[in-house]
Amino acid sequence: MIEHPEDRPWFVDQLTKSAFFHQKLHEWKMLPIAEAIEAIRGEDLSWEKQELGITESAWNKVIHRGIKPVTVFAHPQVLIQIRGATSYYRMLSMVSQKSMGRVGLPVTSYETGSCVPEEPAAKQIACHLNLIISRLIDTDVQINPREFDLWRGMAAGTQAQGSWQNAKGQHAELLIKGLIKRRLFDAGWVSRETEEDQRLELSDGRIVSFGSEPDVDFYKRQNIQAAVEVKGGIDSAGVLERLGAAMKSLSRTREKNPTAVTILVFFKASLTEKAKQDLELNRKIITHWFTVEELLNYEFDRQGLSGA
Repeated sequence: MIEHPEDRPWFVDQLTKSAFFHQKLHEWKMLPIAEAIEAIRGEDLSWEKQELGITESAWNKVIHRGIKPVTVFAHPQVLIQIRGATSYYRMLSMVSQKSMGRVGLPVTSYETGSCVPEEPAAKQIACHLNLIISRLIDTDVQINPREFDLWRGMAAGTQAQGSWQNAKGQHAELLIKGLIKRRLFDAGWVSRETEEDQRLELSDGRIVSFGSEPDVDFYKRQNIQAAVEVKGGIDSAGVLERLGAAMKSLSRTREKNPTAVTILVFFKASLTEKAKQDLELNRKIITHWFTVEELLNYEFDRQGLSGA
């Protein structure tokens, strides 16, 4: 009997990590921000190169290749006008959020879109990043436009790796929460996002809260309607303990509202026969249960990514 790759722990780990990285691409709005910057009429901006930290040689290399300077060099007005634009140029310079903080130019709040820099801060950030970008351009004899995408990709990958390592066992939980958020945004259901992305207000009046025990819950007029509990870990040794904790959390939801929909998500690779029996015996507590693998496969199929 041939073992399917999805039944192997190493494949599940790889799939989860790849999906996590792919999710960050959308969570950080890298494509929409890049498209918004590309749509800017850079010729309408005042480019005082020396004040903006742009070397003449780097500027000329960009111009001679027919590349729009605004897609390469940071301008204060762009940082102010486009929420999240700071991340585009920071990644282009291949420096981290942490290193920006160390030089006295914290950018995290600007990159999440919670606020935009005021003009003095925007000028400082633009000048600092342009100095680095100019040096990188000056080291190349000839500039290839595709190289700029690779620079941003390298920085984004490093940042995603840091997020992955910091998650420490919460990968599945963060992944499923991200999938739910993205689906709600894609469907146009979200009317407001508050409390550092931990709470969404939907257009039909429902509230979606992202926390712990349960990991995700849906409310309408203070009445809980649905709860999602995610239990990660691909080892089968502690699966019964994880399921027990999930059932306690979801049973509390049922106590608040006996008609609430309760959903459990876990890794297929960790599911034992005993765990399957326990799930069937607790159908009164758990309305539906899914595996992480099923949800990822469905998401890939929905986006046309299967077989890519």
